[in-house]
Amino acid sequence: MNKGFVIISQDEGAAETYQKCAEALTVSIKNTMPDAKVSIITNNKIKNAKLYDKIIPLPYGDLAPRKYWKLVNDWQVYDATPYEYTIKLESDLYLPKSIDHWWDVLAQRDLVISTAVRDFKQDISPSRVYRRFIDDNKLPDTYNAITYFKKSDTAKKFFEIVRNIFENWPEYRAILKCNPYEEATTDFVYALAAHIVGVENCTLPNFKEMSMVHMKRLINNLPTEDWTDALVYEILPHTLRINSCPQQYPFHYHVKSFSNKILKAYAK
Repeated sequence: MNKGFVIISQDEGAAETYQKCAEALTVSIKNTMPDAKVSIITNNKIKNAKLYDKIIPLPYGDLAPRKYWKLVNDWQVYDATPYEYTIKLESDLYLPKSIDHWWDVLAQRDLVISTAVRDFKQDISPSRVYRRFIDDNKLPDTYNAITYFKKSDTAKKFFEIVRNIFENWPEYRAILKCNPYEEATTDFVYALAAHIVGVENCTLPNFKEMSMVHMKRLINNLPTEDWTDALVYEILPHTLRINSCPQQYPFHYHVKSFSNKILKAYAK
C-alpha cells in the first residue's frame, strides 16, 4: 500500500515558522510510527531535509494573491502528493500516539475530512463560536487540518472545486450568508466543497477517532489565546499532558512557537 503523510509548509522570506512546525510534526510522526512516510510540500529551502522522505515543490507555483495568504495553494496537495493514499496534516499538529490503524478504516473511502474537534480534556467540543459561517450557511462541519484522500475521481473533483472556490471567492461570497469582507479560510472552502460533492462522499462521521484536540481559546474556556500561559503542560517523547490530562488525539497546538518546545523535548 503506497501511503504516507503530507504537510504543506509555506513561509515567507526568512521566516521559518511553518517549517519549524512541520519539523516538530514529522518528528512526532516518526517517533510514534517509525515506518511512516512523510513528505513536505513547499517552495522554501528546507534546512533539515533528511527528516522527510520527499521534498516537493508546489506543482503550480505560489498562486497566493497576497503575501501572507498562502492557504489558497492548499488544493495543490492532490497533484503534489507522491502517495496513492494520503493523509494531509496541518503543520501545527503534534501526534502523541500512533494513528497507523486509521489507514485500514480510511482506505475503503476516496476522501474523508475530519468532522470533530476536542478540548484538551479529550471531550468533543460543543462550541460553535468559530463555526458561525458553517452554521449560517448550513454547511458540513468539516475541519481541513486532517484530511485523507486517495487518488480517485472523487478526490480529484473535490480539490478542483476547492481551487475554484479560492480563485472565485468574491462570487461565492456574494451568495453566502457572511460578512461582505469575509476571507476564504481553508475550513470554509472545504465545507463548501464538501457540500457540493456531497457530505456522504467526503466524511465518515461515525469514525470519531479521526478528530483532533484544538487549543483555540474558546474551545477550552481559557482567558487568553496563548494557552501555554494559562495551562500547565508536560511534553516528553510519547507523552503530552495538559493540566495532567494525557493527550490521546492529534494535538492542534495553534500557538506556533510551541513547535520549538516539541523539538527541544525530542532533542533530549
